[in-house]
Amino acid sequence: MQMAMAHWVSRFLYVAAQMNLADQLAEQVLTLAGEIFTRSLDNLLYSVQSGKTGFEKAFGVPFFDWLARHPTEASMFSETMVGLNGAEHAAVAAAYDFSEFGTVIDVGGATGNFLTAILGRYSKPHGILFDLPHVIADASQLIRSRGLMNRIKIESGSFFETVPAGGDVYLLSHIIHDWSEAQCLTILGNCRRVMKPNSRLLIIEMVLPTGDAPHFGKMLDIIMLAVPGGQERTEPEYRALLENAGFRLKRVVPTESAVSVVKAILA
Repeated sequence: MQMAMAHWVSRFLYVAAQMNLADQLAEQVLTLAGEIFTRSLDNLLYSVQSGKTGFEKAFGVPFFDWLARHPTEASMFSETMVGLNGAEHAAVAAAYDFSEFGTVIDVGGATGNFLTAILGRYSKPHGILFDLPHVIADASQLIRSRGLMNRIKIESGSFFETVPAGGDVYLLSHIIHDWSEAQCLTILGNCRRVMKPNSRLLIIEMVLPTGDAPHFGKMLDIIMLAVPGGQERTEPEYRALLENAGFRLKRVVPTESAVSVVKAILA
């Protein structure tokens, strides 16, 4: 089983590198080849049979609860995600026009890598970076290094409880795929409650092709099942999820990266 898990991790890193997503390979190797992923995937059969995470079986607590108690590992995980998703930010900013928006709220935006990419390309919007206190601990340093401290406000909190009000655009980048259906509806519901009538919701995720066509996201779907307990989705699945949360899917905007922009408005 250990050899099988090593193959999974090596294959994941290889595909990531081929997609130009491995800008910070050291953090990726230490994280993806470390116990977080290998012990979770050792319990993949348990996840498939039970629908529960291999991570919680191995570590005794849910993935994000564990990260909250291990700041060093949490910081390394955040850097890994920056490396894996780094090429996406410029691609999304190029594919979707943010030029006329006033306030962009990045819900669960970690250290602000995505938000600063958007504001670095578009001069008009201001931003609010929102995430848990331990997650945004390093955000000021990154935002300052990109000369955007005067345009980004940092707020802490849990998107399971509330999100900042007053945004023209609400970003959920690699958030929805981390959680169960019920948890996703809670996050989306909290966004819906504070959105203005003309606000936009943008979900940044890999949108899976239907059928048996190969796609990197289908490999990621297995990892989502085993580690945080989430899933990747097809366009029809996003449409159904959004409708259940009181939104209407307007369109899916492809980008030059692996992710798409799922645009939704209030129903």
